[in-house]
Amino acid sequence: MTDPALARLLHHYESMPPVAAMRLSIAGYDGTRLRLHAPLDAHVNDKGCAFGGSLASVMTLAGWGLVSLRVEEAGFDADVFVADSQLSYLAPLYTDLDVEAELAPDGDWTTFTDTLRTRGRARASLVARTRLPDGGAATEFTARYVAKLRG
Repeated sequence: MTDPALARLLHHYESMPPVAAMRLSIAGYDGTRLRLHAPLDAHVNDKGCAFGGSLASVMTLAGWGLVSLRVEEAGFDADVFVADSQLSYLAPLYTDLDVEAELAPDGDWTTFTDTLRTRGRARASLVARTRLPDGGAATEFTARYVAKLRG
């Protein structure tokens, strides 16, 4: 991974023992969407498909990572937390976990950044999906994240 911000994010993920055990990798970041990958063999349940708790965790981490990257890109030093989330399991996933997170359609990074600058904290709503091999969604996730300036 050549991007220093992505390398820092991956290091941060790997510094948390439960997350390190998930064997996450960053599959891509285009400034708008963060994609994470995790191998099925580290997340398989008793039915041979992806464990629901793993899907929830990877989607939560994808959203957290995206907000963290955007905070860093804006030049802030802030803590990022997930405030609440909702997850729909639509179909079993029998392949590796490939999750993509992005800002919710009604969100605006400029407003988020301006609010963080002026108030010291801001909220962002994100969506994430885990894709099936045919392109359909195995899961759909919505969440609100909060960033709070440090210091």
